[in-house]
This record gives sequence, C-alpha cells and structure tokens, in this order.
Amino acid sequence: MIKILPVIMCGGSGTRVWPESREALPKQFIALLGTRSTFQMALDMLRDRDLFEPAIVITNHDYRFLVADQVKETGIEADVVLEPSRRDSGPAVAVAAEIALRRGPKTVVAVFAADHIIENRAAFVEFCREAASAAAEGSIVTFGITPTRPATGFGYLRPGAPLGYDSGVRKLESFVEKPDAATAQRYLEAGYLWNSGNFVFRADVMRAEIERYAPDLAKGAEGAVAGAQRDLGLLVLDAEAFARMPKISIDYAVMERTDRAAVIAADMGWSDIGTWQAVWELSDRDAQGNSIRGSGVVLDGNNVHIRSDEMLTAVVGLDNVIVVTTQDAVLVLNADKAAKVKDLVDQLKREKRPEALEHRRSYRPWGYYQSIDRGGRYQVKRIVVKPGQRLSLQKHFHRAEHWIVVRGIAEVTVNETIKLVHENESIYLPIGCTHRMTNPGKIDLELIEVQTGSYLGEDDIIRIEDVYNRS
Repeated sequence: MIKILPVIMCGGSGTRVWPESREALPKQFIALLGTRSTFQMALDMLRDRDLFEPAIVITNHDYRFLVADQVKETGIEADVVLEPSRRDSGPAVAVAAEIALRRGPKTVVAVFAADHIIENRAAFVEFCREAASAAAEGSIVTFGITPTRPATGFGYLRPGAPLGYDSGVRKLESFVEKPDAATAQRYLEAGYLWNSGNFVFRADVMRAEIERYAPDLAKGAEGAVAGAQRDLGLLVLDAEAFARMPKISIDYAVMERTDRAAVIAADMGWSDIGTWQAVWELSDRDAQGNSIRGSGVVLDGNNVHIRSDEMLTAVVGLDNVIVVTTQDAVLVLNADKAAKVKDLVDQLKREKRPEALEHRRSYRPWGYYQSIDRGGRYQVKRIVVKPGQRLSLQKHFHRAEHWIVVRGIAEVTVNETIKLVHENESIYLPIGCTHRMTNPGKIDLELIEVQTGSYLGEDDIIRIEDVYNRS
C-alpha cells in the first residue's frame, strides 16, 4: 500500500469570517463548527497510520505557539515547519516537496488546507488512496468538487479524459479563474468542478515541475530547507533563502502550466467555510432556518444566524441576516452580501482600526491576557498562565504594575526576591524593577493586572530572559 506524507498549510487569515477570525487568531484556529478548530479537524482526518505518515504542518512564525498548542490538544503527532514570512502557497508547496525529497524521491505527498471542512471522512480516505495511486505514477492530482450552485467565489477545473488507472482520476484540461455569475452557470452545466486547493503528488515530480516553471521557487526551497534550524522542537526555515522566493500561488506557478495535472471528483462533503453564509449552511438549524450559537434569541425571523459567546444578542423581525457579537465588535450582515466582509476588513485596516487585526484577548505561549478597561494612564488586564509556564524576565520603563491573584498560585520574581502569591493576595511591581511570573501549580493561574504610568504599550517590555526564545 502507498503511504502518504500529509502536509497541512496553516497560514491564512480568513478575513471573510471577521470579527471572529482576525490576523492574530485566524479562522483555522477557531471552532466555527462544533468544539474543535478546523485545523484540529484536519489533523484528526489523518489519524489512519496505515495510509498517512505523521503530518507536517507549515505555518508562519506568528502562529507557532497556537499551532503547537492545538497539535498537543489533539494528541496527534505532527512536525511543525515555520515560514519566516508570508509568501502564499507556492513557497509552501515547494518546501513540502523539498522536505519530502529528503525522505525519498518517490514519496507521495498530499497538501491540505487547514481551514476547510470535510464531512465524509470515509470518502476522504478513499479519494486519498485513489489520488495517491495516480500520483505514484507521475500525476499531480488535485481534488475537484462537484458544484452545487454557480458560485463566483471559487476557481473551476475542466476535467478531461480518464487516465489509465482503475479509478476516477481524469486528465485536467484547464484551470479557470473565478468567473462572473453567467460564466459560472455555463461551467456548472458543462461539468466543471470547483478547485478545492488540495493536491497529491510525488515529491520528485513536483520538484521537477517547479524547477521547470518556477526555478526561483525551487532554488529558494532548497536553500530554506538546507539552512533550517530546530527551535523549541519546531523546524524554522532559513529566513534569507525563504525571502528570495517569489510570492505566488502554486496554481499560477505550476498547476496552470504543467502537463502532469490530473483531477478527481472528490465529493466528500467539502466546504472552505469561506463566508458566514457557508458557516450558517453547515450549522444545525431550527424549523425556521435559524441557527444560534451562544447567547441569542430570534423573534419573528427566518434564516438568521447568531453567534455570541458572552452577551445576549436578539434579532426581531428580520430574515436572512447574520449577527456576530464579540467583545469589541458587532457584525450585522445581509446573508446575500457575505463576501463583502473582506471589503469591510480592508476598510478597517485603512482606517487603522485595531479591531481589524486583533481581539481583546491576546494569546501567548504561556497562556493569554485580555484587556478589561483602559484610560489615559491606566489599563486593567485579566491574565491566565497555564500550569508549569512562565512569562519572560522583563522590566518596563514607563509603567508600574499591581498583580492580584484570583485563582491558583503565582511564583513572582522581583529583582533578587522570589515570593509565592496565593489567591486573594497581591504584589506591587514598581517602575524599572526586573520581574517574572511563573505558575508552579497544577491548575491555571488567573490574576488581575492593573498598570499605571505614562505609556502602556506592549512595546514597553524589555525582555532579559525568555524560555520561548522571543526577541
């Protein structure tokens, strides 16, 4: 049996499902459906060790600790590879091929997106087996999806004649860019498939095609992998070599030009959940078509989707709307305009609104902090530190801090003194003192931090020592 080396690409930002998905916490790390993130669902699809090798996850430097935490939560073995900068799918696939080559030129690789949903797991496994057989013979197989509507948000694939394999794999005649509505209807009637962005190939074949059509990608991938270094168990690609790789998708770089492209109609309950409308379609709904996640009420409304984890969100007398409530933003959306959310986020970025990129809750390798209140010379935060974790040894030039422990126990270093601070106790950290906090306990440490001073920005942190190797 052919074994597959699965590679999960995990670097996108998912702006169309703002305000839950933001650059600091994009959609692949969010439980849009159920209780697990789409990234964790993708890992879970690859548990079958008779077919799949342990996965390689390619992500960027900003998400390294999110990826590591979510991999650990699944209990599934995976090797994490860090891109020093964001360069689109072309460099990621080139790196995947280069890593696989070092295991063996005939290694069969499958590249999957971290932010998609596949509902039919058994069908997914069978399609992977079929695609792997074709890939072992030299084809680069992409998964096509039979369209359910004339969608304008997907690229399309035109399948050709069957290949000589005992499977549903066909020659791929052409890639087509996202069409207008009328063209999409013609494609639907002509039997075109949606491009899912998932590929299966042999390492030496993909490397040869990249060398042929995008030699800069091949050269950059070779240097990035050759110069890679391990850091905290993660493989960090060489930054200088990686930076020389062009920003280009694998479709443009290779798939639209190669004569080795093939396609399989992989109808397996796939969705890229690229909009809130798609999330609503995949969610459980009542007889009126309403879907509520969290604290929500719908009165005299149909086909309403509410998401609100904390505050009560009510919709009265409206149909076909989506309401997403977070701690710092509320989105009210006509479901027919779901794709416009990306334009909204672009506008927020131009206006330099922090809500475009970050949540009030910011995740760190040791846990997270969340802003509660802020004024001209003060800020209040809730901080949670995971068991056994510690913050960096640091100091501030512009602020003092007061820590009040509300749950667990804190081991606090202040200059040369180490002190245990228990629940309902507090400690004061004057401006300029060297300090660190550690959670020595078995439960989460939760505390309230009150900052006072003339400048409260996160860049007023001078790290002296850090177990997570942050600069």
